[in-house]
Amino acid sequence: MSGTAVERRGFITGGTWCVDYNKRVSLWPGEDGIAEYLGEERAGGGSGCNLALDMKRLDPAMPVETIGIVGDDEAGRFLLQVADEAGVDRRQMHVTGAAGTQITDAFVSEKTRRRVHLFASGAARLLTPRHFDFSATSARWLHLGLPGIHAGLDGAAGADASGWVSVLKKARAAGLKTNLELCSLAPEILATLARPCFPHLDALIVNDSEIAALSGIPTITDGVTDPSACERAARHVLDIGAMQLVAVHWPAMAAAVMRDGASLRMTSVAVPPDAALGANGAGDAFASGMLYGLHEGWPLEECLKLAHAAAAASLRSLSTTGAVEDWRACLALAQTWGWR
Repeated sequence: MSGTAVERRGFITGGTWCVDYNKRVSLWPGEDGIAEYLGEERAGGGSGCNLALDMKRLDPAMPVETIGIVGDDEAGRFLLQVADEAGVDRRQMHVTGAAGTQITDAFVSEKTRRRVHLFASGAARLLTPRHFDFSATSARWLHLGLPGIHAGLDGAAGADASGWVSVLKKARAAGLKTNLELCSLAPEILATLARPCFPHLDALIVNDSEIAALSGIPTITDGVTDPSACERAARHVLDIGAMQLVAVHWPAMAAAVMRDGASLRMTSVAVPPDAALGANGAGDAFASGMLYGLHEGWPLEECLKLAHAAAAASLRSLSTTGAVEDWRACLALAQTWGWR
């Protein structure tokens, strides 16, 4: 059903579903270095998985669907079970025998709480625009990712610059609003893949290094993020795209700019150091909170509050989605911990 904007409700995520092997190590060593292995847990990961699960945790009543591809293997069956247990509609979760499910070794340093990801794309390379059907969905938002990970979407698709463009155009033609998620690839790769998508996006929620790659405006100097530069970069991307909102997040703060000229900066939650296990999934949680607020028609300030609160809650788990809670509980946790 195409539906109208008033009738539409919920989210459909598209793109990366992978199995994360979250590995805790004493530190991330340099080449020829050594670190102590402290433990491991298996969980679903990737942009399609993370936002779908986060959204169901923020609001179990929110309709959530997903589109992706997994291998016909134990890892793929695990991800299908993850979707089922979360209440995510996975009718368009495609299964292939041509390749194994994408997997990621996600290392989190006990010393810094920072992450390093090593992945094998597997079946993710086979996802194409043909796998995306929006004719029967009544979702309001499409959350799509990750350019650079899906070879079948990264290349040109007919007259379109990429399969990502084709999918976004199909979604908007069906009446959905669109958001694109990125990952930490080389700046030139991000810019090449993401910029053709700008005319087909309603929102873009990225981190400080990603907005620098997209805008060509440096945002980080000697490891320190410049809030004014992030806002300028976000405004530049907004000006050359069709988005109604561009939001940029980093550990200390977030900045958002809107088509109507409004802008807002907000510091993040003061997470106690002993409460944070790792930053794996914090960006996904931030996007989930932001998109939830947009979906519900909240003011920009309230959207940013929930985005920060969801990200803060997520830091309590080694996995990407394990510690996100109901949106009210996330906001209460932020209130308890306070703001930077």
